[in-house]
Amino acid sequence: MQERLAQLQDMLWTHIPITRQLGLKVDSYDGQRLCFTAPLTANVNHAGTVFAGSLNALLTLTGWGMTWLLMQELELVGEIVIQDSSCRYLAPVTQDFVTICARPQQQSIEQFARMLRRRGRGRLELKVDIVEGTTTVVSFTGRYVVHNDGEQHNSNSPYNSNLIF
Repeated sequence: MQERLAQLQDMLWTHIPITRQLGLKVDSYDGQRLCFTAPLTANVNHAGTVFAGSLNALLTLTGWGMTWLLMQELELVGEIVIQDSSCRYLAPVTQDFVTICARPQQQSIEQFARMLRRRGRGRLELKVDIVEGTTTVVSFTGRYVVHNDGEQHNSNSPYNSNLIF
């Protein structure tokens, strides 16, 4: 799994340059939760808290990362796009932070894979949170769509998917 996380980190830093400026780091994946980290200093706003635009970008990227990991696990290829999202800022983020994306239920994963294989398009609804202590300070939901036009996109690539937002 560490190799796969290193591939994800490399892909994000190489193909989405802003992830370096945001200080995004792929932290961990235990099969149930994907965690990214980022520092306050790279994302600070005029009030000394994390800029909402940075938070939204990092939450979106964490959901994208979960989708990518599931595609790797299921040996699927396609282009991942965010179709719709909602973000609730419940309290200011005042320190280095962790984004946490919960793995969707197995039934949702199976339906996603079945639709992608049959129709060339699958959807996943994902939830990503930022928690400080025991309090959720930002809550995000996003609908990710994967398109596969039937072609194997760069099948020699360790990434097995195209980067599209």
